[in-house]
Amino acid sequence: MQIEIDSSSGFCFGVTAAIRKAEEELANGTTLYCLGDIVHNGMECERLKKLGLITIDHDQLKQLHDVKVLLRAHGEPPETYEIAKRNNIEIIDATCPVVLQLQKKIKKQYEAPSNSPMGENPDAQSNHPPKEGTRGAIVIFGKPGHAEVLGLVGQTGGNAIVIAHFDDVKKLDFTRDIYLYSQTTKSLDEFHRIIEYIQEHISPEAHFQSFDTICRQVANRMPNISKFAARHDLILFVCGRKSSNGRVLFEECQRVNPNSHLIEGADEIDPSWLKGISTVGICGATSTPKWLMEQCREKLLNE
Repeated sequence: MQIEIDSSSGFCFGVTAAIRKAEEELANGTTLYCLGDIVHNGMECERLKKLGLITIDHDQLKQLHDVKVLLRAHGEPPETYEIAKRNNIEIIDATCPVVLQLQKKIKKQYEAPSNSPMGENPDAQSNHPPKEGTRGAIVIFGKPGHAEVLGLVGQTGGNAIVIAHFDDVKKLDFTRDIYLYSQTTKSLDEFHRIIEYIQEHISPEAHFQSFDTICRQVANRMPNISKFAARHDLILFVCGRKSSNGRVLFEECQRVNPNSHLIEGADEIDPSWLKGISTVGICGATSTPKWLMEQCREKLLNE
């Protein structure tokens, strides 16, 4: 039986940088808190917990004073920074640069004069200028409640509209100016479908502008993982079940190769899956550590 680990799977650079910052602080003997799971992978979180990383939620953050808190790659709303300043908390900011840039774009748009479009090289734009004296709708294509999306919505004081799926776009008010952004890990194809729908339905009197804010390192994994899934008899997709990005990539694996299984670790491998199998492909999400995929390979070799 041949076993291949997908070379393009594993941590994206944002997650890698966040974990490296955590490891560096912990190696210095620092007591370090992390606001939320540093990555949507339970086994990697457990590994860092053993090194001393203490995971907290937002309510616990409000109770802390004079400590160090790491902000993970997903980013945080302005309120988090305000709490840290008030409580003399030192922030170790590991927000992904791609997410940080997106936050700044949305904040700039929200704070712009109501008749001023912002941003360079929009993907789609109506020929009609923005309505003078009115504030357009800032729309974010993303998963409601996701840490990154909460940080993005926070840039607008909670006033942005979040659409989770293509069908949600039909509920928008097309008589208003619309400025469309996307969570960095969403599907590029679905984002383009949303753009086309808005272009077709936007009022001739309204202005539409979209900004392609999807991370290419993540977006390029979709075609890569399709090819990978197609060339194996069995696919083991290793991923934490909380991972939004992982769910999208796994669904693509299943579409190409129905004999695909989502597992969180080697212990979930069912030996019956291996009957009559010649080649196994092991892959994962941007939140999947390489060591976890390697553990799965070792388990297969010992079956």
